[in-house]
Amino acid sequence: MPDLPKIILDMSRLLSRVLHVTPTGVDRVEMAYARGLVETAGDRLDFAAVHPTGIYGRLPADAVLRFLDRTETRWETEGRVGPWAMRRSAVDVLNLLRPRPVPSPAPGAPAVYVQSSPHHLTNPKLVQTILRRENARFVCLVHDLIPLEYPEYARAGGAEQHRQRIETILRHAHGIMSNSHATLASLRPWIARLGVDPVCRVAHLGTHDGHRPVRRANGEDARPYFVSMGTIEPRKNHLLLLNLWRQMSERHGAAAIPKLVLIGRRGWENEQIVDMLERCPALVGCVEEHGGLSDQAARALLANANALLMPSFAEGYGMPVAEALDLGVAVVCSNLPSLREAGGGVPTFLDPLDGPAWHRAILAYADLQSPEAEAQRERLTTWQRPGWKDHIARLHDLISAVSI
Repeated sequence: MPDLPKIILDMSRLLSRVLHVTPTGVDRVEMAYARGLVETAGDRLDFAAVHPTGIYGRLPADAVLRFLDRTETRWETEGRVGPWAMRRSAVDVLNLLRPRPVPSPAPGAPAVYVQSSPHHLTNPKLVQTILRRENARFVCLVHDLIPLEYPEYARAGGAEQHRQRIETILRHAHGIMSNSHATLASLRPWIARLGVDPVCRVAHLGTHDGHRPVRRANGEDARPYFVSMGTIEPRKNHLLLLNLWRQMSERHGAAAIPKLVLIGRRGWENEQIVDMLERCPALVGCVEEHGGLSDQAARALLANANALLMPSFAEGYGMPVAEALDLGVAVVCSNLPSLREAGGGVPTFLDPLDGPAWHRAILAYADLQSPEAEAQRERLTTWQRPGWKDHIARLHDLISAVSI
């Protein structure tokens, strides 16, 4: 039986985000890969990164483990240490994790270089240099192709940047992990166009394994509310929800309707959304915005919501859907293939353009004892929680496949 390959995990994304308090979905995935491979790969695992200074090299394992602990603490505490202390901590981390020279490759099978983020993938020469220096096969996670399929939702130049990333992956990767069958289906035409044949696997992203917040007791006197999670950008279709809440507020009064709680930082191309949040009188008292919550605070808000609302126009996987169902919270979301994968047959699926249907669903789920809410609770008993252990097991399967 051949020896198991060495694994080199790219940590560039998290290292580049040392000053950020709130993690993105990509940040969480790189963290999960690090934790999962530390647990399962043992001394076969090494760490590397393109440092914010632009230098590539290996990272000392003990320093990486301390860095992971500090990063998770920062996420959980919302960075409540002040800007000066944050900058000092970031400097300490970047000094601690200065890249070390790449050792000469060991004899035997090539190592496998694993990357879960899009960091530096717009630079194919750098990727090629890294793989040559490491004498490594390349396995990369693809999150989505949204900037290519829906360039109108990307930043200016975002479609071209993502084209470079996807082509870099396809020209250099021996194995590709996809977060959903929907993402892999979007990738297939690009694979055919470039005439490449990487080993492909699908593994859904795992849900949070940490502290589970306490849900309020049935009958507890509290105003019902709905949660929408994700970066505030046009693709997430916040305008649909805000216009529905304005209509309900104008008809019934802000105090007489459920609240809408938006959890997520402000993104790009969102002027109309921000204008409504900041200047619409009807939304005062019935819409809340939380842009920098810790993981624990965000999960507590989600756990006590009547439902998660996710009227997105496009998603690669839809982690909030899985997170909500894992907490026993109802989900009303767009009828996208990726969201159907995340939610199975449990959520209420609606067309993201069908405003009246969303209005009816909001009214129905405002009452936790409504037939719609009770029916979804019954469906939830059949839902299978995606776990990171399963994802990492699929990753090891892919690593083995490209090592043959």
